[in-house]
Amino acid sequence: MKKQKFHLILAILSVFYLTGHANNIAINNIRLTGQDLNDQYTLIEFDVQWENSWRISVGPSNWDAAWIFVKFRKSGGEWEHATINYINGDATSDGHTQPGGATIRTPEDGTGVFIYRSNVGSGNVSFQGARLRWNYGSDGVDDEAIVDLKVFGIEMVYVPEGAYELGSPGGTEVGKFYQYPGTNTIYNVNSENAIPVGTSNGFLYYEGANSVGDKMGPVPAAFPKGYSGFYCMKYEVSQEQWVAFFNCLTPDQKTKHDITGSTGKNSDDEVSGNGISWETGQATTLNPAIPVNYVSWVNANAYFDWAGLRPMTELEYVKACRGTLPAVADEFAWGNANIYATNYTLANEKTSQELVLNPGTGLGNAVYSGTSPGRPLRVGSLAASSVNKNREESGGSFYGIMELSGNVYERVISIGHPTGRAFTGQHGNGNLTATGEADVANWVIDGPGGGYLGGSFINGPNYIRVADRYDAASIGDFINSRIGFRAVRTAP
Repeated sequence: MKKQKFHLILAILSVFYLTGHANNIAINNIRLTGQDLNDQYTLIEFDVQWENSWRISVGPSNWDAAWIFVKFRKSGGEWEHATINYINGDATSDGHTQPGGATIRTPEDGTGVFIYRSNVGSGNVSFQGARLRWNYGSDGVDDEAIVDLKVFGIEMVYVPEGAYELGSPGGTEVGKFYQYPGTNTIYNVNSENAIPVGTSNGFLYYEGANSVGDKMGPVPAAFPKGYSGFYCMKYEVSQEQWVAFFNCLTPDQKTKHDITGSTGKNSDDEVSGNGISWETGQATTLNPAIPVNYVSWVNANAYFDWAGLRPMTELEYVKACRGTLPAVADEFAWGNANIYATNYTLANEKTSQELVLNPGTGLGNAVYSGTSPGRPLRVGSLAASSVNKNREESGGSFYGIMELSGNVYERVISIGHPTGRAFTGQHGNGNLTATGEADVANWVIDGPGGGYLGGSFINGPNYIRVADRYDAASIGDFINSRIGFRAVRTAP
């Protein structure tokens, strides 16, 4: 039998620096071990840790998790996506090693794994010696190859299966959903079955201009409605995460996704908090913890695909905000209509330690026209700054997801356009086309079928309400300082 000749030249980590409610994810001590030449697999070993993790069995009954995925390259070539072994999703059956206190779950496509607490608890976690079985042979890697690895970790939040409510019982939200014929009648989503849309009693309906949708249907059964369990990124995609993605691309792919160019912010200087610069080689950013903006649907889709994730639907957005609680008129992501309205004073501006010195107490906090410094704040800043660490003051959702109201707009798949309704929730496979596009069926390509929810640092409070759909089906691929994105993945 040949001796193991894998050689790990360089292990580059995806380290997401935050001081938010759950933060500071870091992956260390990466190595390859246990190569099996007969079945052409090896084990990727690493440690992963993050702060303020949780798993609770009451209320939301959910947990936070890390989505872990791996990129490799052979002899300094192009970065490719590693295939993680899947048999049935159980870590032992799949050939993985779970650290003490941790659960590892692999989705069927093997693009990555979720790792999270096995037991109820809260506080910092440090999982040592996790091992994932990488089927290198199926990825076209020879037994004696020399490879580089990058192991990435993204903080996610589990949104459990369950019914929830669409609409608003008396609010002023534009284009809000309702159960026909009563405009203030809540529509209950209690399955993933097709949803009828129209002016028949009991159907889902909404009113307004074209930007809220075509009022057509039905919403097909395959369209993700938020009833089934899914994972949602805890924060909006940061500039650090965007740069890590960008720096794994080929030169042609980088040209496609250069947001410093004329189709983006058109500058290598800082613009509206975006500190990303790129001329040749590696991109950098002055503001790694601030959400990335000036991205298009094409850019966002590439990130989703590359990371093995997918876009969020507008129905999943409502579920992620509201959870299983009754709808509240004019509510924000934190569950009521109370909002702080004084300009924020900041400390450690634009750094990973950015804090608000004068957050609202007894009121909801959000980065919008009534509070913002004219740019997005770093992700997780409101949770870290809140006086009382509760949902309202941190601006968090029912499930602990941050900044779903304000900061930057969320890109969502709309039910108000045929292209949006054709979305089936397929996940990215980790690989892009030669020119950098996502290659997933039934994704929104360049705007029609997509929409924008949750408002931004520029918008007034009416735009950041959960049920407001003013731009839920806006036609066009808008690229500006107000729009960011975050990813989701159907729970395995």
